[in-house]
Amino acid sequence: MTLWQGRFGVAPADALMAFTVSLPFDARLAADDLAGSRAHVRGLARAGLLTAEEEGVLLAALGRVEEELAEGIFAFAPGDEDIHTAVERRVTEIAGATGAKLHTGRSRNDQVATDVRLFVRRELGQVAEQVLALQRVLLARAKAARDAYLPGYTHLQRAQPVLLAHHLLAHGWALARDVDRLLDARRRADVSPLGAGALAGSSLPLDPEAVAADLGFAACFDNSLDAVSDRDFVAEALFALTLVAVHLSRLGEELVLWSSEEFGFVRLDDAYATGSSMLPQKKNPDVAELARGKAGRLVGHLAGLLTTLKGLPLAYNRDLQEDKEPLFDAVDQVGRALVAMSGMVETATFDVERMQAAADSPYGAAVDLVELLVTRGIPFREAHGVVGGLVHDALERHVPLAELVAAHPDLGDDAVALLEPGVAVTRRTTRGGAGPAAVAEQLRRFKARLDADEPRVAGGA
Repeated sequence: MTLWQGRFGVAPADALMAFTVSLPFDARLAADDLAGSRAHVRGLARAGLLTAEEEGVLLAALGRVEEELAEGIFAFAPGDEDIHTAVERRVTEIAGATGAKLHTGRSRNDQVATDVRLFVRRELGQVAEQVLALQRVLLARAKAARDAYLPGYTHLQRAQPVLLAHHLLAHGWALARDVDRLLDARRRADVSPLGAGALAGSSLPLDPEAVAADLGFAACFDNSLDAVSDRDFVAEALFALTLVAVHLSRLGEELVLWSSEEFGFVRLDDAYATGSSMLPQKKNPDVAELARGKAGRLVGHLAGLLTTLKGLPLAYNRDLQEDKEPLFDAVDQVGRALVAMSGMVETATFDVERMQAAADSPYGAAVDLVELLVTRGIPFREAHGVVGGLVHDALERHVPLAELVAAHPDLGDDAVALLEPGVAVTRRTTRGGAGPAAVAEQLRRFKARLDADEPRVAGGA
């Protein structure tokens, strides 16, 4: 039995029900649906549309439904199209005629919008907490790295040596922006649509603002058409989650490279690696690889939802049912990836000697030679040409770069000292740079950022 059967002379076709049913996935919104229903019941009572006794009966019935769901004994019926239908049906079975008053002044249009906003508000906060946990791991590893350094890369070619702490914090700052986006998306989701009805509000004496306050929303809708059709907040949530996944993909890609024999910069803990069913020597970085793969999956979710939304007229259209599965999957996949990547980074062992040996090529200090010439009054572009020529000659003639530098009239022995292992990384002194003093200050700022973000994340609903 559907909630809309009165208009129709025959039962819905099995094919229609099979295609339109959303219960298999929107059952996940049960707790949110119950919360919204309780607030709605209290609002009906305040409006005089329910007696105190009826309010008590409905709240008790909703409580029993919650218990049955929690205990796994809730019996879904063949006619339950969605979680809203299932809850209302069961409440009516428990409460009798009073149960038929549950949906007074409410549509599934504003009901589902409320449920999804409650879900997004809660889940984005939890994901932000998991991002902070990974940032804490990166901070701890950065502190422990001390003066260890490795090559910094551009175009995946060795460029300049950087402190390992600096490299780890680069990932940490990207995640800090993710926290901002998650919290910003949560803030915009924090608006109650309950009371908008199907699209135009109600003639009944409802108070949407009071219901919004009851549910802990920061604001109430301003336009009923917009309230039931708006899924901007889902798109924003998906974007924020997708960008988290993209950042995890980049971290994962580096761990894949670094754990290869060719790089050898990191050894993965056995608990965060897998083996081969055929090759007994293998130790595979599957967590990092799946972080890359799932990022593509989330990009698809975001593109799919935006494509769905771009062609819809006001107000509610059944196409909007397609917002939930990508949202739920994105929350799940990002949450699992954050936990797994945190464990992988926390337990990994860095091969500092291998890193530093890779970074100790004298060519990594080429820009230091250029900057030395600049301090001696030579224009940068001219200095760049001089050092580029020396590098070319050293490679073509198979002569040590230090030998050519020592012999050059504008450089000499003091310039050769810049090519010594470990020297170049100490010369990056500007704010946010990769040298020891700059990184020490960056560590302080990063910790302060995490300390400030923790109450922001916890402060949401």
